[in-house]
Amino acid sequence: MRPPGPAAPPPVQVVRLGLLCGVGLALYVLEAAAPRPLPWMKLGLSNVAVLLALVLYGPLAGLAVAASKVLVGGLLSGALAGPASVIGGGATAASLVAMSLPRRWLPGMLSPVGLSLLGAVAHQVSQLVLARVYLAHGGLYALLPLFLVTGLLSGGLTGLVALGALRRLLRMGAAGAPPDRGRGGAAPRP
Repeated sequence: MRPPGPAAPPPVQVVRLGLLCGVGLALYVLEAAAPRPLPWMKLGLSNVAVLLALVLYGPLAGLAVAASKVLVGGLLSGALAGPASVIGGGATAASLVAMSLPRRWLPGMLSPVGLSLLGAVAHQVSQLVLARVYLAHGGLYALLPLFLVTGLLSGGLTGLVALGALRRLLRMGAAGAPPDRGRGGAAPRP
């Protein structure tokens, strides 16, 4: 007799997480090929998939999507073990923690936009800290104001895209909630 363990996620949830991983990875690859406004800055649209997984299914799902994006994206770009990938992976982990804690401790207090802003700031600050470790140069911290501004702009955009996608998924019933078919029952607000 096997001891009871954690319940396996339903097959539908596994498929949805797989789709979110695929979307996140596709956006990651497209962003890597797109021109950057600043040398270190990407818009972070692939984080929409991570944010959706976090909001819909919890922190472990967000971790699964983020890890697949970083690891497979690093393999596809050929930079998996390079400094940029290590710094990006560490910053992604910090961002995920910064978004997960308020979801647990303050449920319903922050919208996906607020979570995305927290995640973007954590990502930018941790990128600077990790780059400081790699380069051993304290002058990097002079970039903090610029990093924060660009992080807030990209985090706001990512959060708005995620909020729009979440609302659409909820209306369609594709996020695990019953669809709103126009019969008076509105889908739950994110």
